[in-house]
Amino acid sequence: MFQIVTGGSGSGKSAFAEALAMELGEKRYYIATMYPFGEESKQKIARHRAMRAEKQFETIECYTNLKAVRLPSESTDGKYSDGHWDTGERLQECVVLLECMSNLLANEMYSEDGAKERAVEEILQGIHMLQKQAAHLVLVTNEVFSDGIVYDPDTIQYQKQLAKINQVLAAEADEVTEVIYGIPWKLKAKKEEGV
Repeated sequence: MFQIVTGGSGSGKSAFAEALAMELGEKRYYIATMYPFGEESKQKIARHRAMRAEKQFETIECYTNLKAVRLPSESTDGKYSDGHWDTGERLQECVVLLECMSNLLANEMYSEDGAKERAVEEILQGIHMLQKQAAHLVLVTNEVFSDGIVYDPDTIQYQKQLAKINQVLAAEADEVTEVIYGIPWKLKAKKEEGV
């Protein structure tokens, strides 16, 4: 199942997405995309990593090149071997929580090792690779389009790229939920079988 959680800053989308991921399965991976700029962000990342560990998430840091992420895979003898995966292996009964798309896009567009003008294509390929590896994918993105502020051309280009990614993925997703003031609002629900 592929679910998207969106909302504005401070909306409660992260807490909702974590709770959702915890309901979906016991084997949980958290793909964190926030690049550690400076000591304050490094401390914040360390705090978040510790909180996720308490909730039994295994953290995978990924700032760019999402399509290269390989979840620990089950080998033929039933053991997990880190970093080995190919399309011949079965889908894992695990949950992946990716937070968040806006950080990942900024990293791809502006980081030295980012995809630059190919950011949208690279990110979409990465999402599709994750879907091939995990039974459940919960993706957090941001609603940054309705504040009414006129931005500089670089920021407008960033917003356009994020909108493109969000639209493509929302069309593919089983469910899309916007969180407003901590209240989840289902925008797209999975169709019941036989309906």
